[in-house]
Amino acid sequence: MPADFHTLRNYYERQVIECVNDHALNYPMLTEEQHPDVACVALNRLPPRYIRHEVDLAFYLTEKERTENERVIDEAVRYAFEFVQARFAMRARR
Repeated sequence: MPADFHTLRNYYERQVIECVNDHALNYPMLTEEQHPDVACVALNRLPPRYIRHEVDLAFYLTEKERTENERVIDEAVRYAFEFVQARFAMRARR
């Protein structure tokens, strides 16, 4: 019987999506249709961390590591919004 891999995922995915949703109002030029692009750009700026269950990594993180993760996620998402917004503005000028 083949192994079940459906539980594997990147630890940052959920946090990045939440952060994109939190910052979306600050970037009204972008539509909801572009928010997945923002998430992709942000995730590509973060190192992959694959887990099977949220508790797998969360259990082993110190408070300092959690705070640092939140900071780098926020930074990556802000960069991604600016990047996607700039691309959108360049296309609009054509």
